[in-house]
This record gives sequence, structure tokens and C-alpha cells, in this order.
Amino acid sequence: MDGLNDYRTARVADVLSDFRTLQYYIAAAPADPPNTDDYYTEGWAALRQCALDGQHILNCAADVTVPRGNGEAEQSKAELKQILLDAYARRHEGQKIYLRQAAAQRWIEYRETVLQGQRPSTSNRRQLRACDEQLRAELSQITDEAIYQELQSSDMNMGRWTTEDPSLRAVQRWVRARPQTF
Repeated sequence: MDGLNDYRTARVADVLSDFRTLQYYIAAAPADPPNTDDYYTEGWAALRQCALDGQHILNCAADVTVPRGNGEAEQSKAELKQILLDAYARRHEGQKIYLRQAAAQRWIEYRETVLQGQRPSTSNRRQLRACDEQLRAELSQITDEAIYQELQSSDMNMGRWTTEDPSLRAVQRWVRARPQTF
């Protein structure tokens, strides 16, 4: 027994708390535009996809296959490591969804500023295209690597125990093992 199970338990609790907070924000974001003519625009399509992704990450089953340890303490260690991977990967995906939603919500604000209560027309087409390009640029910067680094830095700045955090590759494997089925 390495005596670290209390740290592992606290780490799982921290990561699950972060994920719960992210889920709250994800669920609170709008998914449908006030004007149905905007339904298929890029920002609203991104928000609807985020809502679906958020529901998926919440609903996908946990991996409960845990290797057998030698003794109760070793078994507990193996289970906590598996739970940490599950929670960590969910938090990672939640952060990705949250950042995509934030980009789409900025797109809505920029678009409303351009439209000033009017509907799209030839006079504002260039500005609206710039809004779409800005959204695409922001979404392209939301990568697994960037999110992993951001969360890792945040955890370290908060003084959290990160010694046994899963690698980015382990997180990506976890996500790939849970394809969406819509």
C-alpha cells in the first residue's frame, strides 16, 4: 500500500466537482435561436452540437472494468485510478464543449451588433461573413492539447494533487471508446 488513496479520493472529488460545474453551464446555454431563420447559421448549429455533446458526455456509461489488485488497498487504488480517468476525461470533454459554446455565444453577440435588430442583407453580408470566419478561427483553436494544458495549469495553480493524472493520450482513448450514437 502506498498510502495515497486519500489523495486519489480527493482528486476524484475535485475533478467531479469541476465536471458538475461545467455541465451546469453547458445545460444553461441556448441551443435554439429566437428567430427561426437563424436556425442553420454557423453559431446556432455549433450551440446545438454542443448541447448534444454535453448530453452525450453526461449519459455515456462509466468503464467499470478494473484490474484486480493484491489486497483491499491495492484494489481500492486500481478503482480510484479508473474513476479518475473517467472523471478526468469527462471534465476534459466538458471544458471543450464549454469553450465551443463560449465561442458560439460571442458569435451571436457579434452578429447582433452587425445586424442591429435588422435581418441579414447584402449591405451586411461581408460583416456577417467575418463573424462566421471569426467563429471558425476560434473553434479551430479549441484543441485537446490546449484544453489538457489549460486544465493541468489550472489544477497546479490551485495546488491540487496531480501526480497520477491521466495522460492526454489516455483521455483521448477514453473519448474514442465512447462514440456518439445519434
